[in-house]
Order: sequence, then structure tokens, then C-alpha cells
Amino acid sequence: MIDEISLCDYRTTYLDAMHRLDQDCFSPEFRFDKESMRVFAEEPDAVVRVAVITNGEIVGFVIVHIEQIETEQRAYVVTLDVAEGYRRRGLAGRLLRDAEERATARGARWMELHVFSGNEGAIRFYERSGYGRTGVRRRFYGKSGLDAFVYRKDLKFV
Repeated sequence: MIDEISLCDYRTTYLDAMHRLDQDCFSPEFRFDKESMRVFAEEPDAVVRVAVITNGEIVGFVIVHIEQIETEQRAYVVTLDVAEGYRRRGLAGRLLRDAEERATARGARWMELHVFSGNEGAIRFYERSGYGRTGVRRRFYGKSGLDAFVYRKDLKFV
């Protein structure tokens, strides 16, 4: 099933489906509104990879921003979404690895992300993917005031 999925770059025509998927993947305190998602996806320094199955349905995506931090580039995972029926089949890892490779090619030295401190499944996934916890951001998630762990992975240059 995972072989039927192709990864492609973001297109503006994907926005509605990506937004719907984000609404399905996350509870209200973690969801993006459609305009914020558009801004994140269309940022000039964004790496956006979209997982599409043969019938054209979007079943996952990742949005990563490349940012200048002092004298180096860092990549930051804005969001990683995978449709429920495609979880635990390697798609999230495939999206993340692809984004890491593209970020590395654009000069990023490391990748960072925030994950809700109570999301044990995501924490295990990122740790298995080579990310290490570097800190805690108290009240990171807006109005809900939920804490986030900060994770980081150094990227390997080829």
C-alpha cells in the first residue's frame, strides 16, 4: 500500500484537502486554520511534501521551514499529518526523511520541532527517527496553554 503513494511538492490546489486532513488528524487546540496553513505552505523558504495515492487523494503531508539562525540554517517542522488509515505503515517516516533530505540540500544543519508533551505516540515516533529532546516550552499551544517538548536532530551532509 505504501508503494502506491507518491510524494510531490505543494500545489495551491492541495490546500483544501490538506486543511481537511489537518482537521481530521488533530484535536482543536492543535489544528491550523486554513489561512495559517496557506501561509505556512506558501512561505518562500518552506519545504512541503505531499503524499498522494493513485486516485489523487492526499493521505499525508509535511511542512518544514528553513530559517536562518545566526550563521547557520535550521529546519523547523511546522506540521506532519498522516491520514488515520495510513498510519503505522511507514508514511510519516517517509515524509520526514524526504523533508530532512531536502532541508539538508538547502543547507539546514539541524531540524527542530515541538510536540505536545502528552502525545506519547508522536514522542516515540520522533525518538525512533533520531530526534532527541532538548527542552520544554511551557504553555506553547496557544489558548489551551499545553506544554510542548522541543526535539532536535542534527542533519547529515552528503
